[in-house]
Amino acid sequence: MSGGASTDGARIAVIIPCYRDGELLPEAIASVSEEEPLEVVVVDDASDDEATRLALEQLSTASVTVARHERNLGVAAARNTGFRATRARYVFPLDADDLAASGMLGQMADRLDENPEADVCFGDYREFGSSELLRQVPGHIDPYRLLYTNEYPVSALYRRTALEAVGGWAALPAYEDWHLWMSLAERGATGVHMGPQTVTYRRRLHGERLLTRAKFNHRRLYLRLRQDHPRLSGDMREHRRRSSLSRRRKLLYPLVYGGRPRFSWEARVKTLLERSGSWTPRR
Repeated sequence: MSGGASTDGARIAVIIPCYRDGELLPEAIASVSEEEPLEVVVVDDASDDEATRLALEQLSTASVTVARHERNLGVAAARNTGFRATRARYVFPLDADDLAASGMLGQMADRLDENPEADVCFGDYREFGSSELLRQVPGHIDPYRLLYTNEYPVSALYRRTALEAVGGWAALPAYEDWHLWMSLAERGATGVHMGPQTVTYRRRLHGERLLTRAKFNHRRLYLRLRQDHPRLSGDMREHRRRSSLSRRRKLLYPLVYGGRPRFSWEARVKTLLERSGSWTPRR
């Protein structure tokens, strides 16, 4: 890893929110490996465990800036704190239990340099831990898909001006990333994909992530998303017409996703379908 949050002239800022992830945090930081200087900020969201305290103490000698919350405010607030602490024109959020793909941040920044009209650069990502799966991400920002589900990554390289335009991450109990992608889509933001099977980061499946507690409040959270993005919902017919989804999928998305209750077996079925190639979001 090169550079810290005080690095002058860095193109890329990496924001790592951390809450009780001290055992995994060093691995996340080590995964940020680029040949150019970076701004790197770890935001401690009032962790109260010894492992995180020790991990943060060790960062005091590294080229990483540590920001701290006096009380636990949630991942969205932690990302926003990190965002305000940086200056680079491109911003990459990385959860403390995930891993960046070596060398990809520079390549993504190059792609945004080459496409000044694009607001965000992203790629596919690989899940690891309890199971292994390559998650294929749509090739462009599709508002119709976003009205029903979020197939876009947690970690992407955002243009700072795009994040400023939507006010960063909304303070929600869950779905803060879905909310951000909907906000970008509502403003007509455009994205550039790094190409099929190009992995831009690795997402660890473990612990609370496997519990997916949000599914128990899905209907209420989904209603909040739709209420917060009235223009996106109001233009649904036009978004449906323009979507690159096949006609069959356009009909299925409201039935498969949307505000209906979620069940514990659905993730397993969806994973099996994705492994077989029967249900992937590609283009």
